[in-house]
Amino acid sequence: MPFLFEDYCLDANRRELKRGSELIPVGPKVFDLLLFLVQNREQVVTRDDLLKAVWEGRIVSESTLTSHVNAVRKAIGDTGKEQRLIRTVSRRGLRFVGKIIEQEMPARVSVTGPGTDLGVQDPGVRHAKNIQEPIRAFEVDAPTETRETAPVFAAEAESPPSLPDRPSIAVLPFQNMSGDVEQEYFADGMAEDIITALSRFKAPFVIARNSSFTYKARAVDVKQVGRELGVRYVLEGSVRKAANRVRITGQLVDAATGAHIWADRFDGEFGDIFDLQDQVTESVVGAIAPAVEKAEIDRAKRKPTASLDAYALYLRGLARLHQFGNRHANDEALRLFNRAIELDPEFATAYGRAAFCYLIARINGWIPDTATAIAEVKKLTQRAVELGKDDAIALSAGGNALAFVVGDLEVGGGLVDRAIALNSNLAEASNFGGWVKLWLGEPESAIERFARAIRLSPVDPWLMGMRAGTAYAHFFLDRYDEAASWAAMALQCSPDYRPGLRITAASNAMAGRPEQAHKAVARLRELSPTLRLSNLKEVLGPYRRAEDVARYEEGLRQAGLPE
Repeated sequence: MPFLFEDYCLDANRRELKRGSELIPVGPKVFDLLLFLVQNREQVVTRDDLLKAVWEGRIVSESTLTSHVNAVRKAIGDTGKEQRLIRTVSRRGLRFVGKIIEQEMPARVSVTGPGTDLGVQDPGVRHAKNIQEPIRAFEVDAPTETRETAPVFAAEAESPPSLPDRPSIAVLPFQNMSGDVEQEYFADGMAEDIITALSRFKAPFVIARNSSFTYKARAVDVKQVGRELGVRYVLEGSVRKAANRVRITGQLVDAATGAHIWADRFDGEFGDIFDLQDQVTESVVGAIAPAVEKAEIDRAKRKPTASLDAYALYLRGLARLHQFGNRHANDEALRLFNRAIELDPEFATAYGRAAFCYLIARINGWIPDTATAIAEVKKLTQRAVELGKDDAIALSAGGNALAFVVGDLEVGGGLVDRAIALNSNLAEASNFGGWVKLWLGEPESAIERFARAIRLSPVDPWLMGMRAGTAYAHFFLDRYDEAASWAAMALQCSPDYRPGLRITAASNAMAGRPEQAHKAVARLRELSPTLRLSNLKEVLGPYRRAEDVARYEEGLRQAGLPE
């Protein structure tokens, strides 16, 4: 039943808060808190009541509770000072004091049949399976003694599940194209492994295997699957075996439009079946996770700003964050992540990304107040860890920022390692893990992690960082030609990527190519006019080995960077 107060409407069934016709975006916990206060408006709600009802008895910090109450007040135009709708009762709790009108449900009418009176409710039109246009449906409430014999006036159509507020995906059973029944197990295993691997990502809502496998051996329409399962994306594929060779194809489709988001094929030897499954799963998941993210970013860009929810704001922030060398874009990304946190104070990934914005700023020399940046990164990363103990993105982004900006390599590196353990298919975790190994003085291990990141996501927005990291690792191993080659590939992705320009200059200088080295330094000084050898450490990571920093400084000195 919807609750009306002032010009707001709180609809528990639809889980919507509206002001007039405007939908007000709020996080799930913020919505639950407001609903609980409204439903219990005749009494003072204690802290324990809130923890039990909203957080299911889980212990949360005082700051978490306070931030959620503030978010509720902000959503309904109230403040802690004014307390027009939500009043704080000193040392007792909270109470909703606004005047509530409970909106009545649709009117019921009585339809007379032979010997019986039936209550009929008109819920309006519904969408039915396999029927393109919405149909009128009636709900019949017959007396108990006549329910079995009551005439049917209209079959009630089953409403399809609504789309979740995060990207959603169903992995259909892979088709066995071989005609060999034995390969059915391999095809099913492929889909099951992909479902399991995708489930390790926090963002996508992945339909369980038992639901998606109901479409096995059926000719399906992707749009229909999307409607019936309530998903935005559908992954389908096939397996074809010939002799000892196997070909696996996969395609990711937008269920609403039918547009192809991603498609690829994989060929391999049918030797170790489990090893082959692992290889294909890694490749598929590594490719479609960023493809879904990109598609979601594009969708968020098309949404009107007024209707953006926390996740859409997060996606817009991510799009800005990918504009690595643009200071205004990085500032805007931080603002959007903070706005997402305001709407959903338990959004762990947004805290991690916000901390990462400070890392980007420090790499590019955009931090005027280091002490403030360090304090912010500590605070944001702490919240990311508290809220996202199993969120690989929150841990890897926050951990990398903690290591680079704060210089806490032990704790920050540990968070990145935990992210890799949680989701070995997350390319950015392997990328950040490569940088941690680099700072620890383990360049060979760094190369392995960067290589895995590139293999998982070969067209990643952060590919320049993976390639530049590989260049640094070769540089510290005295492989200056290989370092210069990788540095050049990094600049192909982003010509003004400052870490790429610096390693290009240093590696070419040490390899005896002064012309290329001087050219890189010239561009670097155009982008960072105040950069000198004397302040170089302000933009460097927390390198443990002094000899690595000394070699790097010498390379830049030979390339022409002023003292």
